[in-house]
Parts: sequence; structure tokens; C-alpha cells
Amino acid sequence: MATPESESFVRTFARGLKVIEVLGQGPGGHTLAEVADGVALPRTAVRRFLLTLIDLSFVRTDGKRYWLTPRVLRLGLSYLGTLPYWRDAQPALEELCTRVQQSCALSVLDGEELVYVQRQHAKRILPMSPSLGSRLPAHAVSMGRVLLAGLSDEELASYLQQVSLVRLTPATLTDRDRLREAIEAVRAQGWAWVDGELDESICGLAVPVKDRNGATVAALNVSLPSGEFTQAQAVERFLSELRVASSRLRASDR
Repeated sequence: MATPESESFVRTFARGLKVIEVLGQGPGGHTLAEVADGVALPRTAVRRFLLTLIDLSFVRTDGKRYWLTPRVLRLGLSYLGTLPYWRDAQPALEELCTRVQQSCALSVLDGEELVYVQRQHAKRILPMSPSLGSRLPAHAVSMGRVLLAGLSDEELASYLQQVSLVRLTPATLTDRDRLREAIEAVRAQGWAWVDGELDESICGLAVPVKDRNGATVAALNVSLPSGEFTQAQAVERFLSELRVASSRLRASDR
């Protein structure tokens, strides 16, 4: 893997991508000064990046502020198109949502966060209702625990050593040893239940989506209002439905 110190690391390319990331933070446009602060580079250098991105139609400007264009969606959609189960994800989640009458989601792991790649809302919208591309801390949600359980021992050890375990609610696990135990329990049982660790009003039950080799490539969950179901009730009511939907996505990995 290339690092900023290695000869194979293309620093200019990396800085250009960082400019795109900064422009994507928050609604509306950004001034040159705001982008420069976000990427920690001189304004003269950032101006060249922005002018290049304008020439490539990834960015537009009114002379004072800069914003991304829809062309940037090509980058994200290119990733989604590489997922072998992507074509079947939406109908699978729609069917799951209809059967369980609860909101459902599909996510992948990106560093210390999970990223939503599909979401299907029930008629009753939960207080926290992430959408496509939303990011959540992996340690505090059921899908995150499933994705972390799919890491190798070495990858998990590295994650636990480096992650910042922020306490989001009184229930959030922030002790590394206890979190490791919780993740190992998920490995053993094949599902995760997390109640009120990200938001006190939400709990969730999640299962892995695996590829043909048995590796975890995504996580699938049902989100529930906290207090309406105990863990045992949620497992009895939703686990088999989640596993059916997960198997359907696995079958699409051709």
C-alpha cells in the first residue's frame, strides 16, 4: 500500500481528491479560503486544483464560491457499480421492508465508519434516518459490529488500537476490551444487536452479507424504535427475514 512517504504515492493526485472531499462537506459553496483551510494548503495551490476541476466539469464557481457539479456522482456510482450485489440490493431491501414493516439498510466498512449504500424507509421514519452515503461510527451500531466481526484478527487488532471510541450515549461501549468481546460474540452467533449506543431512541439487528468465499462484504440491518422490542423479541421476529435477504444478495455475487 502506498503511503505519503513512499515513492509510489502521487501527492498531487491525493491533494486533488482531498479538495473534492472538502467541497462535499456541507451544503452550498465554499470560498477559496475555506477550501484552503480544509486541505491545509496555500491558497495559490488550491486555486490551481479548483481551476483544473472546473476545466474537468467537476466544479463550478460564481467567482467567489466553489461547488461540486453532478459529474462528481460518477465517482461514487462507479464504486456502487462494482458491487456484484448492487443490482439486487434495492428490490431485496424493498421486499424485506415490506415483510418486516421496519426500515432496513445495507452498508459497507470504510476505515472506522460504515457507509450506507442502500436504504429503505418504512412508513414510520425514525428520529435518525441516514440516507445513501451517510456515515456512522462502526463501533456504535449493529451493522458496524457485523462489519468489524468480518475483519481478520490482525485487522481487528489494528482497528481497536487506533479507533477513537466516542461516547455518544450513556450506553455506548467505549472500553476496548468490552468492545472486542462484543465483536467476538457477533462472530460466534452471526448477528449483532445494538440498543441505544448511537442514539438512545434507536436499536438495530444486523447480519453479514458474504461473498462466495465466505468473506463479509456488507452488512444488512433492521432499524427499530428503542423500547418496542427486546433483543430476544427482535431476534425471533426479524433474524430469519434478515438472513433470507442476505442469502439473496449473496446469490447475486456471481
